[in-house]
Amino acid sequence: QVKFVESGGGLVQPGGSLRLSCAASGSIVSIYTMGWYRQAPGKERELVARITSGRTTTYAESVKGRFTISRDNAKNTVYLEMNSLKPEDTAVYYCNNVYSPTSWGQGTQVTVSS
Repeated sequence: QVKFVESGGGLVQPGGSLRLSCAASGSIVSIYTMGWYRQAPGKERELVARITSGRTTTYAESVKGRFTISRDNAKNTVYLEMNSLKPEDTAVYYCNNVYSPTSWGQGTQVTVSS
């Protein structure tokens, strides 16, 4: 079963930037539509960005213009570049196959606070 390992989170001030990485254990990144999700305390997990095998990207309205999803097929890795971060971006971030999700990784915590 494919597993995902997310990294790159941390504590950042409002307006700051972070780059998240998601390493997949198998060659899934190049084949499937991959997504970055987030879950804030007390809220449901939500999809914030996705990228298709053809590299078409879509974003949630709340992050459009600030976040950029990309992938490196050779490294089986998906990235999420996050700029102009806001306190409401605070959450645990996860990645997964959008249409055939497998087990979730541990995620990476992003905290935006002054």
